[in-house]
Amino acid sequence: MKFRLIGSEALRSLGANLSTTVAATMTVLIGMFLLGLFIALGTWVLSWSDHVKRELQVKVYFHQDATPAQINAVRVKLASNPDLVKSFTFVSADEALDRMRRTYPDLVANLAGNPLPPSYEIHPVHGENVDEIAQLFKPKPVGVSDVKYGKKTASRILRVARVIEIVFLIATLVLLAASTLLIANTIRLSIFARRREIEVMKLVGATNWFVRGPFMLEGLICGAFGALAAVILLLLGKEIALPTILGRVDAGTDVQAIAFGLNALILVGVGLLLGAAGSGITLRRFLQV
Repeated sequence: MKFRLIGSEALRSLGANLSTTVAATMTVLIGMFLLGLFIALGTWVLSWSDHVKRELQVKVYFHQDATPAQINAVRVKLASNPDLVKSFTFVSADEALDRMRRTYPDLVANLAGNPLPPSYEIHPVHGENVDEIAQLFKPKPVGVSDVKYGKKTASRILRVARVIEIVFLIATLVLLAASTLLIANTIRLSIFARRREIEVMKLVGATNWFVRGPFMLEGLICGAFGALAAVILLLLGKEIALPTILGRVDAGTDVQAIAFGLNALILVGVGLLLGAAGSGITLRRFLQV
């Protein structure tokens, strides 16, 4: 009976204070839309930075006269460091020349012989491991002529990826805080307009939770409708605008944003939480009668 009374009171208040209800719902909608958009964009950028880091390689070049024993010694060293080395591939001199013919046919059209050395192409477990892998070959083992991993380029890529991760984290926290304050202020205006009603309820003996219940339920309803509307807008953007945007971006097939369903669940959950918590917390000052 008490829950039914709270529910009916909440629905009555929503209809009686339609302007503040719409304002609160629109505030949640805007906040959750921006949050959902940023989560999708931020997770895509993070996935792209991981993709770029996965493209980093270390290449160990041998002298052209390196013996099988010398090449095998390098293979054993790589195999003994699984915490750094994800995979490695041996590229013979002939295979290197075939690759060069396919990629730069003009450069090798008139070669009398094969000037390219055999090598190992090494993929690190994490992009940050490239420098550690290169350090495994200092001093250079017998038969190894050079170790390359594009030190400056790798450092720049890793630095940019780290900045992206930090910016995404800070921006998400700032956006959540801004959404919370905006929603709380809108709900505060709604409650302030009904402060006399709250005072009367307290004076006739209503408990704090009995007074708070309808307002928190109103906050839940506004949060749910606002979050669902934001999800619908994001879905429309995903189906209409996203294909056009991604069609102009050259990224790997493994670069993906967070699953839309999970993003939608996050938005609905955050919307419900902010709506109910904003009402409950804001109402405290008006319960001191």
